[in-house]
Amino acid sequence: MSATDENLRPRERDLSRPPILKLARRSRYALAQGSRVALYTLHSEAMRRMNRRLQKDLPDTPKVTPDGPVPSQRRMLADILRLFTDDLRAVEDGLYPMPSDGTMTPGELLATSRAFFKDVPEVARRRATGAHQEVNESPEGFAAALPRYYRQNFHFQTDGWLSEDSAKLYDFQVDVLFSGATAAMRRRALVPFAHILKRKDQRHVAYVDLACGTGGLLRPALKSFPRLKGTGLDLSEPYLNVARDRATSRRASYVTAMAEELPFADNSLDIVSCVFLFHELPPKVRRQVIAEVARVLKPGGSFLFVDSLQTGDVPDYDGLLSLFPQLFHEPYYSSYLTEDLTGLCSAQGLQERWMVPAFVSRVAEYVKGN
Repeated sequence: MSATDENLRPRERDLSRPPILKLARRSRYALAQGSRVALYTLHSEAMRRMNRRLQKDLPDTPKVTPDGPVPSQRRMLADILRLFTDDLRAVEDGLYPMPSDGTMTPGELLATSRAFFKDVPEVARRRATGAHQEVNESPEGFAAALPRYYRQNFHFQTDGWLSEDSAKLYDFQVDVLFSGATAAMRRRALVPFAHILKRKDQRHVAYVDLACGTGGLLRPALKSFPRLKGTGLDLSEPYLNVARDRATSRRASYVTAMAEELPFADNSLDIVSCVFLFHELPPKVRRQVIAEVARVLKPGGSFLFVDSLQTGDVPDYDGLLSLFPQLFHEPYYSSYLTEDLTGLCSAQGLQERWMVPAFVSRVAEYVKGN
């Protein structure tokens, strides 16, 4: 389905803005995003070379085979450019302000880069030996009470979701995977968000971001909509601690809870969002989460969804998607690829208003019936 809804059509741009200012803004955006792509692409290439050396001393891993077409690097770069073009267009349409991705100081960037490369051998070891249950071997403290499906080394990452070291490194790792385009994919959810808020008083909108992690969507949402308050919900106390440390707004609050057992009253929320959550949920839990979202949304409320592409969304990417669970520990990803999200949501009274692909993600809005 394409985004044909009236509310998603960008408004006419401000033609009175001097061309020199528009050019300066576009140049600033291009420099910022181009620098991000270069930074994370360099890290990806360095990681690839490290892994090639490390594999000489590790057990052989099964050969990965794509189940379908795999896009060329040129095609992927073109789709990243299209994503950035859409992102900048939203800025020029006044839907949200110029993004401020990559605000780490040089010292923070250097420290994070060092931590990233320090972890590469550990990830390689787990991949080669199939060690993806380390965090479940002796769970302590808050981890002991977490659902079993959650206590895994997703992506073979050190500590899974269960430490602040993991939380501080996670966003960087994801950006290496997606060539610096992660934040722009998340911001696609701000487009429908902006149109929803045009019809409402931001001060009275009840908003919750599920599986908020370190605040990758909550922070830009609150920055974009200066009267909005928002709650970030996550199961990981360490990730929420990092989210609090990175928070730039007093309008943000945080709660530790499961998305399948939301601590909110029936018909109490105007907007619920989630980013890259559903592909890491078992099929049964996906259904529970959708039912909970439908329960807590007010009639007419919106569920804003960002996650991986599914099989058939962009056929040229189908083979690449099939490689992901072979290369990373993603035990529920294959079932996600063919999950009928539209049907599951419809069964709970959430109708798909639109869906669009954005590089390797799909962005959708589901609206609860009145």
